[in-house]
Amino acid sequence: MKYNYLFDIKYQEVDAAKKLRLFNLENYLLEVAGTVADDLGFGIATLHPRGLTWILTRLSVEMYELPTHCQKVRFETWIESNAHMLSTRNFRIYKQNDGASEAEEWILIGQCKSVWAVLDLEKREIVNIFDDPIFEGCVDGEVLEMSRVRMTTIPEPTGCSPHKVVYSDIDYNSHCNSCRYLQAMTDAFLPDYYGKPVRLDINYSKEAMLGETLQTMYLITADGVQYQQKNESGETSCSAKITIG
Repeated sequence: MKYNYLFDIKYQEVDAAKKLRLFNLENYLLEVAGTVADDLGFGIATLHPRGLTWILTRLSVEMYELPTHCQKVRFETWIESNAHMLSTRNFRIYKQNDGASEAEEWILIGQCKSVWAVLDLEKREIVNIFDDPIFEGCVDGEVLEMSRVRMTTIPEPTGCSPHKVVYSDIDYNSHCNSCRYLQAMTDAFLPDYYGKPVRLDINYSKEAMLGETLQTMYLITADGVQYQQKNESGETSCSAKITIG
């Protein structure tokens, strides 16, 4: 089963080039995933009273173009699998082709594969609950083919920028919101990807909490930029790569 959600891109979500910011795009993907989970009966409204929540562990997004303000965008989503303590949820992203025939109304502009886990809020550990009856019949099964981009450590960064986790970064899970890591990364350095296909890959390794300071290291490469965020203990909280072309 596939589900579709429509949004109008808002002025405050685009940058000076009038293109949707990458962390705002991620926010839409998270909102769609959360809405589907709620509609199917295993969203936050169901899990939180049980002391559980969803967390994003990995995200890969390919955008052939980025939408602009006031543009209508459709997110098609489905669950590929719930296995090995992880839920894989896929997306196709379309923009509305104004003035086109009904058959050509929507143009594919991107795709995404996301991997989720269920977190025990008290133990702060991932748990497997996919044998629960609430998950019966929810898997569509269609595999979205996307190559895996592996992250490496950055021994000698091009630059480094600190980010203290503050009140506005914290979400209902009492840790730094997934989009805020990417926002800090792109604030530290943003490559010029306008007018070109862009791919974003993010791995979430360790949750950051209120008051922690993350060091955002970045390495400019021939095809984009790689990021690594470390906490005060030197552990990697999040790593990402933006690939251009």
